[in-house]
Amino acid sequence: MITVVGIGADGWAGLPDASRHEIAAAEVLMGSARQLALVPGSFDRVPWPSPLVPALPGLLAAHAGRRVCVLASGDPMFHGIGSTLVRLLGADAVRVVPHPSSVSLACARLGWAVDAVDVVSLVGRPVSLLVPHLHPGRRVLVLGGSPPEVAALAGDARLTVLERLGGPDERVHHDLADADPLHVLAVECGSGGYSLVPGLLDDAYEHDGQLTKREVRAVTLALLAPRPGELLWDVGAGSGSIAVEWSRTHPSCRAIAVERDPVRAERIGRNAGALGVPGVEVVVGESPAALDLAPPDAVFIGGGLTAPGVVERCWDALPPGGRLVANAVTLESEAVLARWYGVLGGSLTRLAVSRDTPVGGFTGWRPHMPVTTWAVTKEDTVPEPEENQ
Repeated sequence: MITVVGIGADGWAGLPDASRHEIAAAEVLMGSARQLALVPGSFDRVPWPSPLVPALPGLLAAHAGRRVCVLASGDPMFHGIGSTLVRLLGADAVRVVPHPSSVSLACARLGWAVDAVDVVSLVGRPVSLLVPHLHPGRRVLVLGGSPPEVAALAGDARLTVLERLGGPDERVHHDLADADPLHVLAVECGSGGYSLVPGLLDDAYEHDGQLTKREVRAVTLALLAPRPGELLWDVGAGSGSIAVEWSRTHPSCRAIAVERDPVRAERIGRNAGALGVPGVEVVVGESPAALDLAPPDAVFIGGGLTAPGVVERCWDALPPGGRLVANAVTLESEAVLARWYGVLGGSLTRLAVSRDTPVGGFTGWRPHMPVTTWAVTKEDTVPEPEENQ
């Protein structure tokens, strides 16, 4: 059994008796050099190596059979080492003794309700993850990251640095250039921000014309029906708008964008970062050869629909309950959808969108090319597709 004890910047003096007892009973004490220095007593003190996670199994194996106590900042199960150890060893092998988290302490200092605050960890992660949380009037607590970088991204937001919370040298201030490494950054958002609903403005994307337009994109995402933790393949991704907006629906949603054009593939990465989902994976290659990927929960085919084997590969990769959505704008790609609709069923929808445009001193309608959408869910038992479909 590994014991994990949360500790604050106030060190040993701020620990309750239960936490002190767990530490005193240990033979081996593990933690960061800063945390280890906060605790008196005679232990085998093992500072964390870098990188930590790959080294953990060997480190724990080297001390098997001994009483090991791991020190963690604040609440070990909130973006902490406790969660990592539970994933590695199982909940039955880890006992956690929590301490007030930095988020709780920050909210107490600011007078913010903990349940009304978004929390974003930028520890070892890109600052663009903050983008989906920047909405007028919202309050965000940022763990780690660079205050000047956050300020540059957050525009007219008001930022407050809360450093060494709970310690004797705690400080709350607004000097972003003088922030202690052990800090929480409070962000009171100003204007701007992107909608959370699929169907962002087309201008939100960098593109060369290969973009699923806003109205069609909103319908496509509704048919793909993303759920937390699911993985999407965006095949023939173009600008990556479907992969991006799938990933924006929930922090745990993941997407792989497959695009044969390297220039467009780079553009997908830029769009994903700018819109707050830098975790979108971009694969450069021709489908179906490039589709040797982690099994998806849903697939969108936006390009390459007429290439032999693409639909078959995507369909075979889906589990029961998986969704496949494909859009077509040409007669040839429509014919492919019609054939597969005849084999696998599902639904066909034609979307015709017109937008306002100036006509002299008046306003008229400019129609976009109609889009045919095929959507189908894979059941537990499905008919076998015919050869050469």
